[in-house]
Amino acid sequence: MNSKLFEPFTFQTFLGGLLFDFAAIAYINIVFLLAHLIPGNFKYKPRYQSILKVSFYTVNLIFIATNFIDIIYYRFTGRRSTFGMITAKGMEHEALGLIPSFLKEFWYIFVLFLIVSIIFWKLIPNLKTHLIHEKSTKKDYYKQYTYFVLSIVIILLMGRGGFRKKPIKIVDAAEYGALNNSALVLNTPFCILKSAVKKEDIEKVNYFNEKELVSIYNPVISLKSSEPTIKKNVVILILESFGNENIGRGQTPFLDSLITKSYYFKNGFANGKVSIDAVPSILSSIPSLMNNSFITSSYSLNKINGLPKIFKKEGYTTSFFHGAFNGSQNFDQYAQVAGFDQYFGKDQYTGEESFDGKWGIFDEDFLQFYAAKLTSFKQPFFSSLFTISSHSPYTIPEKYKGKFPKGTTEIQESIAYTDFALRRFFDTAKKQGWYKNTLFVISSDHTSSGGDKDIDKTNIGKFHIPILFFDPSNPELTGVNEKNFQQIDIMPSILDYLNIKTDMVSFGKSYKSKENYVVYYLQGTYHYIKDDYYLAFANNKTIGLYNWKKDPLLKNNLMLKDKAKVEESEKFLKAYIQSFNERVVNNKLAI
Repeated sequence: MNSKLFEPFTFQTFLGGLLFDFAAIAYINIVFLLAHLIPGNFKYKPRYQSILKVSFYTVNLIFIATNFIDIIYYRFTGRRSTFGMITAKGMEHEALGLIPSFLKEFWYIFVLFLIVSIIFWKLIPNLKTHLIHEKSTKKDYYKQYTYFVLSIVIILLMGRGGFRKKPIKIVDAAEYGALNNSALVLNTPFCILKSAVKKEDIEKVNYFNEKELVSIYNPVISLKSSEPTIKKNVVILILESFGNENIGRGQTPFLDSLITKSYYFKNGFANGKVSIDAVPSILSSIPSLMNNSFITSSYSLNKINGLPKIFKKEGYTTSFFHGAFNGSQNFDQYAQVAGFDQYFGKDQYTGEESFDGKWGIFDEDFLQFYAAKLTSFKQPFFSSLFTISSHSPYTIPEKYKGKFPKGTTEIQESIAYTDFALRRFFDTAKKQGWYKNTLFVISSDHTSSGGDKDIDKTNIGKFHIPILFFDPSNPELTGVNEKNFQQIDIMPSILDYLNIKTDMVSFGKSYKSKENYVVYYLQGTYHYIKDDYYLAFANNKTIGLYNWKKDPLLKNNLMLKDKAKVEESEKFLKAYIQSFNERVVNNKLAI
């Protein structure tokens, strides 16, 4: 059903998939195996067998259901669901709001699941207990013990992935087939169980000693401009799913025109594939380099020194806005930890009735509410807003049905609506006294669930987003920057532009820096872009090197042809990973 999102399917991918399927089956069913094979005649009682059958069916069916859910959910996240994703605070509200619309839109998935459920129940045999003799001989007991021991050995081997040095892990999926096919190799029950058992999100690595590490990569940035600090207001607009695949396609006339008046980062990249990854990346320069998002990880309460705290020291009032219900994506909790003065969600919205019925307040009305609130704030202020209307189920107000072009993908009509809402926001903002003294930063949170071009589906295209800086009072802050730029570069770039003197931990770099790298992560694989080269790194080894400028579809793997480039890239990436992991685990994300 999602064949367009993957590389061609191979037999190797199938074999890898079997390996992970067997592992998941072993984890889920070891208890039932023990219950069936433990020596003794008690297990032949009809009631005992009935309880086993129903519980076996129920438990397995729940895990099978997660695979069906991911058939659709994968399109939005680009990865198999994990324990952290399904148990994150706020997800229960989202599920309640979105499940009805998902069932309506993707009814055929539910029908398929029902068919599988019925077939599964029919295929489970009933043990004919009346044929079992009440008395077992000594020989029968020996046979039972033999079966019991052999079965335990087999299922343990299945669970660890065969005769491996270490038990099979999520990241091992990268070994089977194309780099883009890891999610095909994996199954959702395996990912949920593995991430549930392993409580910590990341582990320390020791590629280098401390002296070597700092000499290769150091995330401590010192901004010491000799120029006076510029006390401009700062507004960061995070646009839901406005990936590069939706820009310049006729759906975003306003944003396209704004790009021509802005300092535009043509090669902009997201540091994650879901909304919850974008906020700490953009506002605190913390990338998502683990399977759980930072906000929902066990490190979410770590001390951080992001833009809210830095601006507060400079005398700014700070605020965060998100039109969805309070608690969504844990953004309200993040806002508190990050140091924002105020959080405004659906509950704080005032204005005409504008609930989309599923998710929150329509972008047009919430952005107008936002403009009014900004006008009421004491200057200078720092504020960020996250749009919501271009999120599945892509609902737009009834009065605008048929007004915007449908585009070539399901999301694009709602993209066009949010672009219209953005235009109205700027029309209102232009009339306010604070407008000309404001730096606007616009970034997508991540790409959408799928573009219609091959280049959108590569491991570069899936993270390619628009990022732009717009200062209406500075005509010199215009043009196109072709260097590699990522969400975590936004924080140091804003501070550098405003000449704010500070020391900070940032895993990005300023737009004034000569560095030209990008790092992002997706379910076991690190992705590193430096200049014209892209490297994929998993299981402590490089699995692909490409010249992404000359080979945009990533067809020509240079890993064996350019070993010097691999070695150089690995060295930096290992230092980057080690520094990130150490600082997160040791709670050293702030100086």
